[in-house]
Amino acid sequence: MALSFCGNDRGSKAYSVDKGVLDNGCFVDALNLVPHVFLLFITFPILFIGWGSQSSKVQIHHNTWLHFPGHNLRWILTFTLLFVHVCEIAEGIVSNTQMESNHLHLFMPALMGFIAATTSVVYYHNIETANFPKLLLALFIYWILAFITKMIKLWKFAEASLGVQQLRFCITALLVVLYGLLMAVEINVIRVRKYVFFANPQRVKPPEDLQDLGVRFLQPFVNLLSKATYWWMNPLIIGAHKRPIELKKIGKLPIAMRALTNYMRLKDSYEEQRKTEDPDKSPSIWKSMYRAFGGSILLSSTFRYMADLLGFAGPLCISGIVGHLDNSTEIDRTNKTANMTFGVYFMSSTELLQNTSVLAVLLFLALVLQRTFLQASYYVTIETGINLRGALLAMIYNKILRLSTSNMSMGEMTLGQINNLVAIETNQLMWFLFLCPNLWAMPVQIIMGVILLYYLLGNSALIGAGVILLLAPVQYLIATKLADTQKSTLDYSTDRLKKTTEILKGIKLLKLYAWDNIFCDRVEETREKELTSLKTFALYTSMSIFMNAAIPIAAVLATFVTHAYVEEVRLSPAKAFASLALFHILVTPLFLLSTVVRFAVKALVSVQKLSEFLQSDEIGDDSWRNTEMSMSLEVGKKYKYHGDTKAINRKGRYRMDNYEQPTRRQLRPTETEDVAVQVNDGFFTWGSNLSTLSDINIRIPTGQLTMIVGQVGCGKSSLLLAMLGEMQTTSGKVYWSKLPDYEILFDGSISKNRYSVAYAAQKSWLLNATVEENITFGSPFNKQRYKAVIDACSLQPDIDLLPFGDQTEIGERGINLSGGQRQRICVARALYQNTNIVFLDDPFSALDIHLSDHLMQEGILKFLQDDKRTVVLVTHKLQYLIHADWIIAMKDGSLLREGTLKDIQTHDVELYEHWKTLMNRQDQELEKETEMESQTTLERKTLRRAFYSREAKNQIDDEDEEEEVEEDDDDNMSTTTSRRSKIPWKMCCRYLSSGGFLMVFLMVSSKLAKHSVMVAIDYWLAAWTSSNQSLADPFVNATNYTKNDDTQIAEHRSYVPVFIILCGAAIALCLITSLTVEFLGVAAATNLHHNLLNKIIHAPIRFFDVTPLGQILNRFSADTNIIDQHIPQTLESLTRSTLLCLSAIGVIAFVTPSFLIALVPLAVAFYFIQKYFRVASKDLQDLDDSTQLPLLCHFSETAEGLTTIRAFRHEARFKQRMLELTDTNDTAYLFLSAANRWLEVRTDYLGAVIVLTAAVAAIWTSSQSGLVGLGLTYALTVTNYLNWVVRNLADLEVQMAAVKKVNSFLSTESENYEGSMDVSQVPEDWPQHGEIKIQDLCVRYDTMLKPVLKHVNAHINPGQKVGICGRTGSGKSSLSLAFFNMVDVFEGKIVIDGIDICKLPLQTLRSRLSIILQDPVLFSGSIRLNLDPECTCTDDRLWEALEIAQLKNMVKALPGGLDAVVTEGGENFSVGQRQLFCLARAFVRKSSILIMDEATASIDMATENILQKVVMTAFADRTVVTIAHRVHTILTADLVIVMKRGSIMEYGTPEILMEQEDGLFASFVKADM
Repeated sequence: MALSFCGNDRGSKAYSVDKGVLDNGCFVDALNLVPHVFLLFITFPILFIGWGSQSSKVQIHHNTWLHFPGHNLRWILTFTLLFVHVCEIAEGIVSNTQMESNHLHLFMPALMGFIAATTSVVYYHNIETANFPKLLLALFIYWILAFITKMIKLWKFAEASLGVQQLRFCITALLVVLYGLLMAVEINVIRVRKYVFFANPQRVKPPEDLQDLGVRFLQPFVNLLSKATYWWMNPLIIGAHKRPIELKKIGKLPIAMRALTNYMRLKDSYEEQRKTEDPDKSPSIWKSMYRAFGGSILLSSTFRYMADLLGFAGPLCISGIVGHLDNSTEIDRTNKTANMTFGVYFMSSTELLQNTSVLAVLLFLALVLQRTFLQASYYVTIETGINLRGALLAMIYNKILRLSTSNMSMGEMTLGQINNLVAIETNQLMWFLFLCPNLWAMPVQIIMGVILLYYLLGNSALIGAGVILLLAPVQYLIATKLADTQKSTLDYSTDRLKKTTEILKGIKLLKLYAWDNIFCDRVEETREKELTSLKTFALYTSMSIFMNAAIPIAAVLATFVTHAYVEEVRLSPAKAFASLALFHILVTPLFLLSTVVRFAVKALVSVQKLSEFLQSDEIGDDSWRNTEMSMSLEVGKKYKYHGDTKAINRKGRYRMDNYEQPTRRQLRPTETEDVAVQVNDGFFTWGSNLSTLSDINIRIPTGQLTMIVGQVGCGKSSLLLAMLGEMQTTSGKVYWSKLPDYEILFDGSISKNRYSVAYAAQKSWLLNATVEENITFGSPFNKQRYKAVIDACSLQPDIDLLPFGDQTEIGERGINLSGGQRQRICVARALYQNTNIVFLDDPFSALDIHLSDHLMQEGILKFLQDDKRTVVLVTHKLQYLIHADWIIAMKDGSLLREGTLKDIQTHDVELYEHWKTLMNRQDQELEKETEMESQTTLERKTLRRAFYSREAKNQIDDEDEEEEVEEDDDDNMSTTTSRRSKIPWKMCCRYLSSGGFLMVFLMVSSKLAKHSVMVAIDYWLAAWTSSNQSLADPFVNATNYTKNDDTQIAEHRSYVPVFIILCGAAIALCLITSLTVEFLGVAAATNLHHNLLNKIIHAPIRFFDVTPLGQILNRFSADTNIIDQHIPQTLESLTRSTLLCLSAIGVIAFVTPSFLIALVPLAVAFYFIQKYFRVASKDLQDLDDSTQLPLLCHFSETAEGLTTIRAFRHEARFKQRMLELTDTNDTAYLFLSAANRWLEVRTDYLGAVIVLTAAVAAIWTSSQSGLVGLGLTYALTVTNYLNWVVRNLADLEVQMAAVKKVNSFLSTESENYEGSMDVSQVPEDWPQHGEIKIQDLCVRYDTMLKPVLKHVNAHINPGQKVGICGRTGSGKSSLSLAFFNMVDVFEGKIVIDGIDICKLPLQTLRSRLSIILQDPVLFSGSIRLNLDPECTCTDDRLWEALEIAQLKNMVKALPGGLDAVVTEGGENFSVGQRQLFCLARAFVRKSSILIMDEATASIDMATENILQKVVMTAFADRTVVTIAHRVHTILTADLVIVMKRGSIMEYGTPEILMEQEDGLFASFVKADM
């Protein structure tokens, strides 16, 4: 049979044109070929030329991209056109099978049309990227020609009275419409762009975002196909393999997604409600959210509905394919001739849908479309959610900057609450947006599903659906329980963290007192509670997983068993497997519904909290007090945003306010105004009705130094804040001298009559930034000025100690500065700023005397006064009053005196005398304090100690040292690539082995069993439904049928018991697997944390010097949390989805072995997709995490430093910073979610291909219909689970990093606690006498380091009082540590009462000696716990110790006495009191040797003298070794040891040493006098 275009049927006159040319159907079809051929001929040369030239330019940069009008519509129409062409081809081929000979004209034009349509869109895309619209004419002509030829065909069909019931007529009509629409789109492009037929074509520029090359997030700008498949992400994801993705690589956000843009949208809709609806009612956040973002949510929901409806195509196609495989033999060929017109066969649409191959292709297309819509819906919601979060963050931040201070200090708004708003509530709302389309899509999906089931199975379907619906509330219950348990777990873990932090901060003390085990047990106790809560959490999680797996099994069981007993009709394989697939579809929405409802409830709570916050009190604007009330709001509106366009200027620098740094004010001679600030009859309050400050009348003279003095708590700081407008004014006015006109800042809503004030608060406030940034604080950097400021605050020596000098980040990586250092940086900031007024609130409180003097002389008197700046200084140091130009004395919240020192001397003699006595006392202290090691040197010493070991480390970030080094060394592709794409199997094994082998074995075996049983159920169903099919056939003669009726039904029901047993087994196994995985996780978490804690607590002290505290804490917080809660779930999900995919592929291969051939390329594709994705996903996740922290920090910093920021008038700069941080984080998050979509689209398409190959293989091999149904049902599940395999793999990889980090700490060496002696060999009362012999002692901190003590020899008799002195770093403290065996003694020995201490068990040694450290450490708990954690002493003994330490009266006054509360770090006592508690602690332990390590550094002179006496009496008969800080404290000692560079220089009684004129000791004493 030759192939001929018109066919050569017998007797047909295919080529005759008797009735007219156009009446020959074949000729009309040939005519239809013309336009397609025309297009191909024209476009191919252009494309080739274009591509040739383009490849030389490599990639067109995206700033030339431009969408012609009607871009998206054109893509949609073209895709529809392609689909119709596919239908046309299918119809042609199927019709052709009905003919005697092959009629090429039935499908050939359609095929060419398909090719032409594809070409048209490729061609269009290339013209568009090159922006060369003239070439579009070719397409225009093509659309016209195609439209005309199809019109002719349709007109001929209509003439032959063919109608809608013929499929070919419908297809042709559709094509005519589509070509017409495409023609219209083309005409529109000509109309808008005027590129032809018009004299002046329009020049168009690409969108602004694309001209800025920094924008890398191209989703909004690419064409429709690339949007749907995330094709533009390819370079990023594949490039991640070569080098990690950095922040530079992901660029900036497009303008429409920036926080500022969205903030404007949300704010406008929020403010609008204020205007339109009644103004007193608070605007609803829900409404504003809907107005700002409702459109996107509607779009997403539309996508979601389309995806859900397409989802039902799967089961229907399966039922069609399986059903028609059965009946494929009886195709009725009787009415063949009836449908002949034009000599060819016309078929109806139902006939086409009975063809199994057509159904397979339809199934494939439906799956691809469904998945594309679903991912589009996800993407749109995520983008909207991110936009909403950005807007909310900006709103919250704006509100924080306007919060009234009283709110913060009165505790109505705590920092914790604000942090929660930022970290939790905004995220809750974002997540709610992600999930909200589910709220209205799921009910529809469920209803549709139930209707379809009813249509397939009748009443028994309702029973199955009922089972599902009954169990749904149970799931909701479990979900709420889960949330509660998570909360309680969180509480326990914060408690545990607090205790761990305390231990780590006071680790030195704990080791020296041998208390480490006691405190370790405290943590373990909390951990036990946390674990109990975790076990409940695990139980509920496993219940939830179990429900999810068991519900569909139960539903299927109920349905099919009832169907077997109730219905008359036999269950056919087609119906059975279609309903099975439907049940699978139904489970997901039901499972998710509980989650969504929970999130909706949470979102309601969050919105409630947010609106409360947005309604809370704001700070009063100063301008309102000067009768500008009405104007202020208008001004705010006017200046704040000049329409959206201007606020966002070209370079993408967006500002919230037009913000300028105030320029320096020149003092002109005309200016007679000599008062900078004046307060008249001021009554100020902190929010309660009580006035804190009353009847204030003061003036601050311009350009002079004003001092405010008075007792603690008399309102000095409040006065400053009142002048800054931070307090609420009940009456009175604050006047600031007006600025010259040119300088008024349009700060909008913020008052315009007070300019920037440099303010240093009492509680120092630093940013998480470099030291330099903290000092310049946004002002331009001026080297000379900076240097002068640093010298004035004597910061240079401190800066030299920092690892990166003034470029060191403060507060990062465990670099913590002491109080004095922080305070000096704050003062330096105030000095550096170019403002006329400087407020310093008690800048000397944390400084020792030298520094205060230096700061006063150099900084305040010289630096500030030279600049003629107005200075207001709050201080307690009365000796500086002589320098003041103006003095304000406060008492109990009101003014006591105001004037110069002279005025006060003459008018208020009593006050002056009082001051004088106080000044004298301070002067005495002055003399005494000029000793060799001041408090500052001490601070610097601790800082240096923290760093001297860190030089080697700080180049490398602590986390993945080994890895990063490796990466820097060889950037050649092979090694890094293979390393970055490897899965950390070693860590997985480590994790599993922590869980215990029994659990692992149980988990693996139960998982395998469960999945085998699941397959068995479905296989049994296949066997059951296809058993004796023939009997159910109506074509077998009726007599036969009735006879066998009963036996047949009996046989049919005999399958039921096995089915029930299998289902029961599956449900039981579901329970077992979900439990084993979760409890494996709990076991692993228990072991890992226990080992980690023990390792770290018993690590040598050196470990804590080397490792930053933040890093250790991270192991206990973030990493432990991941191990506790996240890994088990990821592991469960990963094993489940992997096994599901494997079992599915196994089943398909069993049904149609030929499928295995197709599997090979699919597997390769899958391997590469997951390999690339895992690497990119890990990088993007890291970026998301690392950009989130600065954002949260910025919020809490702002809330802490509100007064400072407002005084400096830097709100706008901080807003700017917040917007930048938010946008950076949003960019990372957007890319992460786009990468997830990238993966899902690809795996979904792979899944669709698997379904297609499985279906085609099944149709061609035509195996048993039941098994085909089985195979297809399984193929459908693969599409759902493939992407989960990859996503979970990627998550697991990130989470295993936590195990790795914890594991790296588990390899640290512990101290040797055993010793070579047995505890029983040590006498009970050792050391009885306290005799110490030091013999040739050499000590080092680490085997790698130089010795710090070299060959030291000394002999101390029992009861001697010994003083050790020497300069910083001479080895004094190291010697004190050597007594406790805390350092590495590698030569020589220390013998106490005849026993070499190195041989003793550490616990014994350390518990028998006492030491008082220089920095006081207190733990949270009770006073009793701090003095005697072992609970071995009586109350009397504790009181006695407190009495010795001068604390008895103070503790008696506390509520609870010995059980009074000590807050974290002992913050509720002053530093001096804390030091005294540490003394008391040493007295409680009555050991015969006491070592005092510079213990009196932070105690005032009077108390110190008492203490010296007490120590001499209470320890008269004991050995006391004092490491001296002030030499005069050891002048009374029996023996003095002077050390230098680790060896003893002088040794003897103080008297003898004093006589050596040129000796070291003598020189120290001289310097001290």
